[in-house]
Amino acid sequence: MSTHVRTALISTAGHCKVACGFCFRADRAHGFLDTATYTRTLSRLKEVGVEGVCLSGGEPTHHPQLRQLARLARQFGMAVSMVTSARTAAEIVTLSQVAHLLANVTVSADSQGAMVLGRTTRTAASGIDTLRALSTGTKILHVTCWDLNDEECRDLAGLVSEAGIEVQFSPVVLDERALRREGRSAQDYLVQQQLDAELLGRHFDLSDRYRAYLGELRELQLAGGGERWPCRSATAYVSADGRIRRCPYGQASVSAHAPRAAIRQFLTAPAQDRVTPDCAAICRHPSATPDDRSASCAAA
Repeated sequence: MSTHVRTALISTAGHCKVACGFCFRADRAHGFLDTATYTRTLSRLKEVGVEGVCLSGGEPTHHPQLRQLARLARQFGMAVSMVTSARTAAEIVTLSQVAHLLANVTVSADSQGAMVLGRTTRTAASGIDTLRALSTGTKILHVTCWDLNDEECRDLAGLVSEAGIEVQFSPVVLDERALRREGRSAQDYLVQQQLDAELLGRHFDLSDRYRAYLGELRELQLAGGGERWPCRSATAYVSADGRIRRCPYGQASVSAHAPRAAIRQFLTAPAQDRVTPDCAAICRHPSATPDDRSASCAAA
């Protein structure tokens, strides 16, 4: 069964200085998406009915023509959103200059346990500080969670309630190699994931879609991370080198410079990819329309 592509996740930069230990980005390389390729991609996406794009990375605020990227998408009649880890003064200034062009901005953060695991410094408090500096309408804090504790959850609930922002959660996704590196079994991972969900549920109103995602992720992990069901995502993926995929991890792709008929056929044909834990996590990340923010949670 074919799923109509409604949105696109666009990697504007192939590199990222954060370099999370649990990063699940599909492609990592140096360089930026050039505007000519980006413009052509927007045109082809528009032709198949794509309604919005989400600019991601790497780190999108490092793109030297970020404002133009946002303006071009709006000129094509598309809603524009962004996922960013912006924390430095320069990154926040760049982000604030385009915030009025964005339907929503999601700032990524990590729980204390996730920061240790991934060797990051993306605290929730600093992420909220970034969001406070922006004028965009919808502001979202996305927290990657691992090894939570009650005090941390209580403090986070207070922070997001005071700031008046939305919050989303994702569990850390670890493959078999990462589990071995951490000295944990798949069962240990699932137990920790369940404990984290129970803690979050005490302080936040977790959405049904988030709980359903946890169930799907559990099924995938119990299957050893193997492929399960066919892709049903309505979000396409564009890499920084201008390749268009139905799944970020999919082997099949088409160049943005291919004939428009080839691109249309690729995007309208049934997806051949199958779901894995990594791509399931990416597809849960915010896209250009509120209906796709499946992990949205409200502070209790």
